[in-house]
Amino acid sequence: MPKRSFSVEQIFNHLSEADVRLARGETVGEVCRNMGISHQSYYRWRREYGGLKVDQARRLKNLERENLRLKRLLARRTSGLGK
Repeated sequence: MPKRSFSVEQIFNHLSEADVRLARGETVGEVCRNMGISHQSYYRWRREYGGLKVDQARRLKNLERENLRLKRLLARRTSGLGK
């Protein structure tokens, strides 16, 4: 099964839709099945983005991406490949 990438906005839409459905009495399994995501994705998104607003989550993702880029740059420098 190919990995899908969801934008921050899509994740927030899924989480808000899940909150509404769960309040109506649906189970997490039913909600995840209807949205086409796994339980693991739902719980991971809820843990990462649960208390954030959209702009805060977008900034967090950008900082994580920048941090990864800097770590790779540092790794290349220390291994001698970046010279």
